[in-house]
Amino acid sequence: MPGIDLPAATGLWCVPGFLCLAGVAAAVGQRKLATPLIYGGSLALALVALGAALTCFLQPGPPWTLALPIGLPGIGARFRVDALSAFFLVVVNLGAAITSLYALGYGRHEEAPARVLPFYAAFLAGMNLVIFADDAFTYLLAWEFMSLASWAIVLARHRDPANSRAAFLYLVMASFGTLCLLLGFGLLAGPAGGYAFETIRRVSHTPFAATLAVVLALLGAGSKAGLVPLHVWLPLAHPAAPSHVSALLSGVMTKVGVYGFTRIVLDLAGPPNPWFGLTVLTLGGITAAIGVLYALMQHDLKRLLAYHTVENIGIIFIGLGLALAFRANGIKVAAALALTAALFHVFNHSVFKSLLFFGAGAVLTAAGERDMERLGGLIHRMPQTTVAFLIGCAAISALPPLNGFVSEWLTFQAILVSPDLPQWGLKLTVPAAGALLALSAALAAACFVKAFGVTFLGRPRSAAAKAAMEVDTFSLTAMFLLAAICFLAGVLPGFVIDALSPLTAMLTGGTMPHQAALPWMSIAPIAESRSSYNGLIILTFLIASGSVTAMAIHRFATRATRRSAIWDCGFPLDAPQTQYGSASFSMPIRRVFGTVVFSVFERVDMPRPGELRAGSFRMRIIDPAWRLAYGPIARGVASISLILNQLQFLTIRRYLTLVVCTLIALLLLVATWR
Repeated sequence: MPGIDLPAATGLWCVPGFLCLAGVAAAVGQRKLATPLIYGGSLALALVALGAALTCFLQPGPPWTLALPIGLPGIGARFRVDALSAFFLVVVNLGAAITSLYALGYGRHEEAPARVLPFYAAFLAGMNLVIFADDAFTYLLAWEFMSLASWAIVLARHRDPANSRAAFLYLVMASFGTLCLLLGFGLLAGPAGGYAFETIRRVSHTPFAATLAVVLALLGAGSKAGLVPLHVWLPLAHPAAPSHVSALLSGVMTKVGVYGFTRIVLDLAGPPNPWFGLTVLTLGGITAAIGVLYALMQHDLKRLLAYHTVENIGIIFIGLGLALAFRANGIKVAAALALTAALFHVFNHSVFKSLLFFGAGAVLTAAGERDMERLGGLIHRMPQTTVAFLIGCAAISALPPLNGFVSEWLTFQAILVSPDLPQWGLKLTVPAAGALLALSAALAAACFVKAFGVTFLGRPRSAAAKAAMEVDTFSLTAMFLLAAICFLAGVLPGFVIDALSPLTAMLTGGTMPHQAALPWMSIAPIAESRSSYNGLIILTFLIASGSVTAMAIHRFATRATRRSAIWDCGFPLDAPQTQYGSASFSMPIRRVFGTVVFSVFERVDMPRPGELRAGSFRMRIIDPAWRLAYGPIARGVASISLILNQLQFLTIRRYLTLVVCTLIALLLLVATWR
């Protein structure tokens, strides 16, 4: 315990530091020194918090706790750092530090910094405080504070009607999630009302109360993470925020939602039921497939990345569902494998998704566009951003030897040991989830071939893309730091897996075999004779084969220059419109899945022969969650509101009659209840 006392306390002290920065930002306002002061201060505090979190995570010991005499009477405000919170503090503060570095350059282009800077620092404080919290009151207070701070940033460009709509929907969904968590903690606290997490762990929950609490946790934390069908706010709010905040929302805040679910279900709710795993696994598989299919249909680069967050949250919940199922059946090693895969993907997604949003922000800064149909040819104008974005695309597409491959490969390894599960429902559901995971991995690769190719390759499709220039040094440094982490975590994953062992032992009672001691830095999640992976060998092979091929071409190829006509898809015009666009790239997949997964409305206006006017193609995609759930609910609420609105215009006699009738009804209810 003494080993982590000082680092944990140091990390907690960074929370008031962020809050002080928020106050300074509000006082400074629009002055030029505000941007470097606030983002520089956030970078320094995040680095301190990251160092403290890494110390707690890499040197595990007994949990560190602190109780302050504020908050609920008799409970106070309780804080705790254990293996789970230390890991998520690493994820949060790594993202915060690199985002603050990126914002030192990107923030200079912000239109209204006074609407972003105070809430940026407050947002970082809120995310840290959620993970430190060790009682329900402090947790929910920090959760709501985090939601409101991020809502204010989404609303920064409030004059845009789309941004205002996105912020309103985000606020509604955040309030819904908080309500579900409030009810869930009430059930877990039991009749005695002990809201400290330590007390909740000792409560014996009935099967009904535990099941209902898990469902409420799935709704509350799942809405923040972006589980289908609670994801509708995410593809609207994430693109509406400034790009560096989009990286925090997508790469970091969604992981705070994953933390909330993991803390409640695997730590506070007691022994899990096997059907918890089946439910989470099913939702995870559906979320992964739906997210990547909707990402493929997008023209907006930031919205495409937001939908891919939905897909990756699905992958994480597949791992968590497997961990719940294995733990409920006492298969500890398999539970540790599944949980390791999920948490490794939490880290990986925070890294490569932040990198991709940084790349999208660089494109938006340089070209003023995020519509891929108006981009293209940026590889010649932004070569360094192109390389960083390509690495992010390869990582999120799960291509070896990058980090995205390792965590998805570990998830598949956990799926392959599912025949050990005794329940037939799980025996049938796990292979189906594996098929959805494989489908989402293949479609993710196709999606990022589209995103990279349409955005960076080909010819510029607009004057803005033709005039684009490379971005500043701060932004490039942040992107290449994340790209380096993608390589390191993919080539040397054994060290990450071993570091997660105390966490899996705490939550599942089991650990994976020790990986760092294996020869050639290989990893063998179950046994060397069964399956293994070596990122270092793959990287060496790729470098060697690429070098040999390049040398052979330069050595033996002819030096004569040959010119010939290029293949031009049958169009002789040298115009950007003749190249493949975003819609044309995704058309085959849209035709296959459009009638099954979502509603697609296409309108083609082709001029008749001889007419000298342009043709047009319009497409509208409707999310079934809107059509089947949120649309009817919104219309129902509007109808009820119109009916209830008539109560404002009653006479005094009618008001008195209404009051008397209400009292009579309540008295009858009380009499009947007794």
